Parts: sequence; structure tokens; C-alpha cells
Amino acid sequence: QVHVVESGGGLVQPGGSLRLSCVASGSIFKVNGMGWYRQAPGKQRESVASITSSGSTNVVDSVKGRFTISRDNAKNTVYLQMNSLKPEDTAVYYCNAVTIVTGTLRVTDHWGQGTQVTVSS
Repeated sequence: QVHVVESGGGLVQPGGSLRLSCVASGSIFKVNGMGWYRQAPGKQRESVASITSSGSTNVVDSVKGRFTISRDNAKNTVYLQMNSLKPEDTAVYYCNAVTIVTGTLRVTDHWGQGTQVTVSS
């Protein structure tokens, strides 16, 4: 099975920074792409940023210029550097990994449990 674990969340003041990390492990032959999503209470989960194995990135307009996604393919790890944080960034941030499972031709996606980010004075 594939396991995805996020870390790096916490409480930060407006204008502050956090760096989230996500590690995919287990029966992974290849990670095709990884991405970050967030969900605030009572709201739908939304895509924040994604990155492919080749390094192509997408970032949602609301965080463009403030958030940067990067990767370390050798470690099956993706990072989300969050700068100039705003209260509206408060949410549980989830990592998703799209992988090929070892010994198969199956492409599957896997979710982490999430890490809380709270931006407040």
C-alpha cells in the first residue's frame, strides 16, 4: 500500500511563512505527480498547487506569488512554501500523490491525513 504523510502545519501570524512537507512511501514504483489541497470548515476541498514528475507546476490564482511548490523525486517528497500568509489561508492542507504501484500498471492517487494551518493575529 502507499502511504502519504504531511507535516509542517501550525499557527502563524498574518504575513508569516510556513513550509509544508509531504512524503509518499510504500509500494511505489513511480510518483507521477503530487499536489496540495486545502479545506476550511464548511467548505469544499480545493486544489492549491500541483507538480508533475517533470517539474511542471500549477498554482491556484488566490495563492499565486505567495506559495511555491517544489519536489525531491529521489525522496518522493513535495514541499509547499507558503509566504505572506493571510487569515483566509486557514485550512487543513492535504497532500495527494499520484503513483504507479509496484508490480502493476495501475495509476492511483492517495491522500494524506492533512495538517492544520492557522493564520491568526
